[in-house]
Amino acid sequence: MQVTNQLGDLHEVPTEQGKGNKYLLPFILVTLLFFLWGMAHNLDSILIPHLKKACQLNNRQSTLIDTAVFFAYFVMAIPAGMIIKKFGYKNSIVTGLLVFALGAFLFVPAANTRAYELFLFALFVIGCGLTILETSANPYAAILGPPESSSKRLNLAASFNGLAAMVAPVVGSLFILSGKNYTPEQMEAMPELERSAYLMSEASSVKLPYIVLGSVLLLVAVIFIFMKLPAMKPEHTEVEVKPGFFSVLKFSHLSWAVVAQFFYVGAQVCVTSFFIRMAEQGAGMDEKTAGYYLGIYGFLFMAGRFIGTFFLKYVKDHVLLSIYCVLSVILCAVAIYGSGIYVIYALGGIGFFMSIMFPTIFALGIVDLKSNTETGSSWLVMSIVGGAILPYGMGTLIDMKHDDIQAGYIIPLICFLIILYFGLFGYKVKTKAT
Repeated sequence: MQVTNQLGDLHEVPTEQGKGNKYLLPFILVTLLFFLWGMAHNLDSILIPHLKKACQLNNRQSTLIDTAVFFAYFVMAIPAGMIIKKFGYKNSIVTGLLVFALGAFLFVPAANTRAYELFLFALFVIGCGLTILETSANPYAAILGPPESSSKRLNLAASFNGLAAMVAPVVGSLFILSGKNYTPEQMEAMPELERSAYLMSEASSVKLPYIVLGSVLLLVAVIFIFMKLPAMKPEHTEVEVKPGFFSVLKFSHLSWAVVAQFFYVGAQVCVTSFFIRMAEQGAGMDEKTAGYYLGIYGFLFMAGRFIGTFFLKYVKDHVLLSIYCVLSVILCAVAIYGSGIYVIYALGGIGFFMSIMFPTIFALGIVDLKSNTETGSSWLVMSIVGGAILPYGMGTLIDMKHDDIQAGYIIPLICFLIILYFGLFGYKVKTKAT
């Protein structure tokens, strides 16, 4: 028997025990993709303080790392949706993996030349690959099973994105961060040859992790090439008129989801990008210790995903989203006005409560879009550009406040208030495109 799910794609619903197992292996493979792009994003949190040091940047310049990655989402979201429509989910995933791998390998010439512009280009290429992957994998994970459990399934897959949030900072702290920090006065007093050798050593430490990451991506791409995946194609019994790219925003819940996703991604990137600087300045930690605490933050983020997925069995997704937003606002206030280790505890708590927001907003945003799912997904992925814009604003604010990192956390606080509105009101399906 076949039924049409809330995304408008057809599933084969098992009529006998064990029939649905054909979705298990594809779901595992797609879940692996969530882990891999989680590694890329969470290594950025290490790169920001690291390249700030290696390339001698200010706070605003260092956030261009986020801008390079997330601006790629904005540029590639529409082409990614077109790729999916023309070539299908599987070929789109393989394309995303190959582009992602290319960006990772570009870190080698960037490190060899210590050229910040080349680092940014490599990150932009990575962002293009991630856009194709996320535009493909998010809706594909949502439709690999019964429609009524799509939100829980998407949160489960995204939990492994949370696992990467724990693993990546540990990997980055071990292989990228040196623990050597010098004041501007010390750098100025350092002999030129010693200074150049130090900066080149700092830049070169990124090569091994990104070579390994690129190699793994190539291997996974080969697996996907030879793996047979279920084809999920819309087969509607009634003729449905598709709205254009902008007309699909007549779905009011999609429009609000795009806004909420913009501010969510901006908030998440703001929190993680300045975590290490916050730990150094607010709690007096050294660079490596701060990196390991970022790993603990990642563990809490991952735990929040798993625990949130469990709670979604008993609590409506928009209700849980709203509760988590309220708690995140409170914790942001603690991060701004608190002191010492309590600031780090607050950031860890924010990580826990942020954890379900992206997949929950995504799932709520594509409800009842039917054959417009790909277009809606493209809009939701485009909204990830919030991660390019808001951290840059936060870095600018911090520089204006004379390097006061805590003052910058007013930005994510405002973001959570906007997401709260979506969880309370904006998620409701009111207007359907015709």
